Amino acid sequence: MNLKQTVALYNTVPNIIWSIVNFLPVFIFCYQFVELKLLFLFLLISWSTVLLPRAFLQKIQLSTSLSAYIKLGVHWINKFTQNGEIVNRMVRRRFPEYKVVYRRKLSINKLVSQTYMFEKFHLLLFTLFTLVTTQAIIIREPGWALLITITNIIYNVYPCLLQQYIRLKLQSFEK
Repeated sequence: MNLKQTVALYNTVPNIIWSIVNFLPVFIFCYQFVELKLLFLFLLISWSTVLLPRAFLQKIQLSTSLSAYIKLGVHWINKFTQNGEIVNRMVRRRFPEYKVVYRRKLSINKLVSQTYMFEKFHLLLFTLFTLVTTQAIIIREPGWALLITITNIIYNVYPCLLQQYIRLKLQSFEK
């Protein structure tokens, strides 16, 4: 297996684990309590977030300081995500020369673009999970509402913050 295949494989594992663990409650709730038409409406509304421009994402950025993200523990989450510390350490065992970011403008720009794509993905899911949570509240299922809210924070809010954190770190590489 070459470097590119190894990186892809190692990054797939945390993606699958995180996705299964965090989608399962939403899937079960929707299967039990959400009519198909309403679910399609939720999906349509959620998909509209991918049309948001980068400028919007920049405006909703939590902070321009890394310390704010560190206080929230965002840097800690980076250990367990794709291209995170654990995955990168495993890749470097097989390929010691591996780097996620080379201090070249093209490499940095590519990664910055990737952070916007990932942030939009998690914003889409944040919207979907929030709509599902709202439905749980409407039909008086507080346990489901709480579980999906916690899942939303773990699976979508923190990953959005992580993308913002990564962009701030990349700014220091550019300088």
